[in-house]
Amino acid sequence: MVDANNIQVELVRRTQSVATPRTRAPLLITTLLLAAAACTQPMKLSRDDSPTVLAQQLLTAPDPSLRGPYTVRTLSYGSGTDKQRAIYRDSVAIRTASVDGSAFASPTPKTKDFRESFWGFDFKHLPVNARVWYPVGDGPFPLVLIVHGNHDMEDFSDPGYGYLGELLASRGFILASVDENFLNGDLRGENDARGWMLLKHLEVWRAMNDSAGGPFHHKVDLDAIALMGHSRGGEAVAVAAAFNRLKHYPDDATKRFAFGFGIRSIVAIAPVDGQYKPADVPTPLEDIDYLVIHGSHDGDVSSFSGNRQYERVRYPEADRAGTSRDTTYFKSAFYVYRANHGQWNTVWNNKDNGPRSGTVLDLRALLAPAEQRRFAEVVITAFLESTLHGKKEYLPIFRDHRVIGHWLPKTMYITRFEDSGFRTLADYQGDVDVETGSAPGVRITGDSLASWKQAVVPMRWKNNDFGTNAVWLGWNNHIAGPDTTKLGHAASYTITLPDSLRSAWRVDSSSALEFSLAPTNVRPPRRKPASDSTTKDTAAKKQAAKPAAPSAKAVPDTTPMDLTVELVDAQGVVARLPLSRYGAVRRPLETHVYRRANREEQRFANTFEYVLQSYVIPVADFARAEPRFDASHVSSVRWSFDRTPEGTVILDDVGFSALDPAFLITPR
Repeated sequence: MVDANNIQVELVRRTQSVATPRTRAPLLITTLLLAAAACTQPMKLSRDDSPTVLAQQLLTAPDPSLRGPYTVRTLSYGSGTDKQRAIYRDSVAIRTASVDGSAFASPTPKTKDFRESFWGFDFKHLPVNARVWYPVGDGPFPLVLIVHGNHDMEDFSDPGYGYLGELLASRGFILASVDENFLNGDLRGENDARGWMLLKHLEVWRAMNDSAGGPFHHKVDLDAIALMGHSRGGEAVAVAAAFNRLKHYPDDATKRFAFGFGIRSIVAIAPVDGQYKPADVPTPLEDIDYLVIHGSHDGDVSSFSGNRQYERVRYPEADRAGTSRDTTYFKSAFYVYRANHGQWNTVWNNKDNGPRSGTVLDLRALLAPAEQRRFAEVVITAFLESTLHGKKEYLPIFRDHRVIGHWLPKTMYITRFEDSGFRTLADYQGDVDVETGSAPGVRITGDSLASWKQAVVPMRWKNNDFGTNAVWLGWNNHIAGPDTTKLGHAASYTITLPDSLRSAWRVDSSSALEFSLAPTNVRPPRRKPASDSTTKDTAAKKQAAKPAAPSAKAVPDTTPMDLTVELVDAQGVVARLPLSRYGAVRRPLETHVYRRANREEQRFANTFEYVLQSYVIPVADFARAEPRFDASHVSSVRWSFDRTPEGTVILDDVGFSALDPAFLITPR
């Protein structure tokens, strides 16, 4: 992982290694800037399709980025003794007691004395400080805590979410921006402390809600809590949600937990993942609404780490209850092209790698700060309105972002979605048999595929992956030979479900087919002609078992891609729909984070990230496309590669959902 502090140290050391009088410092800086500019690679971006993709506004609800009806007030709570900041010393409206966090984090011996001198306290006396924006009214109001991530501890991060505080408070939320600057700097493995601190803040809020005469007496809805975090804070909120349900600290069971707050939703902004691993496993997250957002041009967390947490979110409560028409939970991911790491916070802005980011990072491609924060205002507010205020009118945003084309900044988005009513046909985990699915009796076949394998989905960081497998499918419908225009029948990939499973899941016209898919740039070789003595099925199996290797001189495929999604009923009637109707079908988005190409090559395996797009297709749409199709007797799902003659895609998380109708708006 790229670490902002390490890069700052590297730059400082390079500057200090030159014995230069103070009067020559400006010349040195100018020389470094000119040298960096000389090494800058040409700016490269993928073609922007947002004028088409975001051309419609189908949602008629009010724009969630607009201020609401409430008057907003602000205050701070904290120690009242802060050595560095008057807001937590002279201006606190409510004084809070310190907490002992020494079991969760500790400074390095080299920095212990400096830290204690700077802050005026040690890790046994951590302050509970926060800035609060709240609505004037009777309440009770949902409570939202937001926490920053790792940054220079002397460049205080907690004021940077004031734009969200003002907006959310005007719409009937209480937002507290939590101060954890004292956990910033050179600490490692401290994200359990960051998460634990959030829960200690919730204990303060419980006390304030019970305190007669205080500004929040009976005005806090402690059963409607959201946690939001940025960077390391984005992982910390997941840690807090996990600790909230535990009776013991996983790393030391002699320390008991007794939290049990009504945390209903989580927002992770450009989060890290795996910095803290309880019992040496990634933090689990269950039965909660989850939103993660990440920028393609993030100069700190330069791969979509939050996608790993997204993959781990599970809904066992829904599994125990059985399929229901009422969707209880959902998870959503937004990958935002040209967004960076810091502009979600007004203090950080484009300083993803510290004050001299412009000499290291390529800032030319970035969205304007106001545009990036407008995205946060739209999507985060809509998520909280949906999950804490119960405003279902905003739910379609998370199934298909194209329904709010006029609200979103004009850039490209890759989105993921899954609801708790989802039942998995194939997630490609747990076994190596390419012909079986995840549910009993599910069978998988391929026809005329050039390549077919189950493999891990890599991250753009070298030697890292998303911790999940998917199926990689390649095809080339061109027939090898002198006639370069000759095409064979379209290759396809089919998942068949048994009648018992369809009946148990109640798959019918009220259901939706869900899956995630990403095109790649791989162009498979032309298909060999089948011999007269070889059947089509036998040839397909041979090709799947021993796919031809791509030519060493193969040119990456850049042609637009589309394919057909088919449902087949028990009588063999086929209903067909183009995939592009349900979301953009994009090849990987070109992304260059650094100015220098050699730095990109050192850190990244690719100039793009494999992020799968989720597609949610109502079964009723298939029935409308083919009136003879019996939606109550679905027998198989097929991806027919008939709209693009050659290509390779990654497919994952295939299944059916009893989708809440509130999610269903489909662009036409």
